[in-house]
Amino acid sequence: IEYNASSTVCGVELPSGLVDGSRLDEPIFTPATKADLGDHDENVDFAHVVALIGQSDADELRRLTLAVYQRAEAIAAKRGILLADTKFEFGRGADGTIVLGDEVLTPDSSRFWPAAGWKPGSAQPSYDKQFVRDWLTSAASGWDRTSETEPPALPQDIVAATRAKYLEAYELLTGQELS
Repeated sequence: IEYNASSTVCGVELPSGLVDGSRLDEPIFTPATKADLGDHDENVDFAHVVALIGQSDADELRRLTLAVYQRAEAIAAKRGILLADTKFEFGRGADGTIVLGDEVLTPDSSRFWPAAGWKPGSAQPSYDKQFVRDWLTSAASGWDRTSETEPPALPQDIVAATRAKYLEAYELLTGQELS
């Protein structure tokens, strides 16, 4: 939404003409502030991060984020997978050092696409939670996400298909079979 209005994402200027699924020449740091449970995290620009935690820590968060992303992206690419994006959550250890926490590079926190099926401008096949989101927003689920009601329980076929996608991602990324 931000890109369509301003050709920026989190205050970072991007080339015009990008479509869903376009690859950037270099990864970008796209910070967000944590929302209350049930709400969406809010994307912010780098200046906002600096105002919250100071220049030095903001620079270090950006450096760490991009370093971990670039390493993961390189590993995934060697295995025929595009790491489209991911979410990292950082905190402070007991000694005050910046630590990477929460889940890291899972199908719940990342978008993994098969490189062979990548086609900018269209929905990408994926090994991530988008499959569940698509079902929940389809007529098949019978759920209106604008309502105040809880989402429906996932049918077993959706659970099984999601499990298969996650297992395939694991096996492709690690080169190991999970039994």
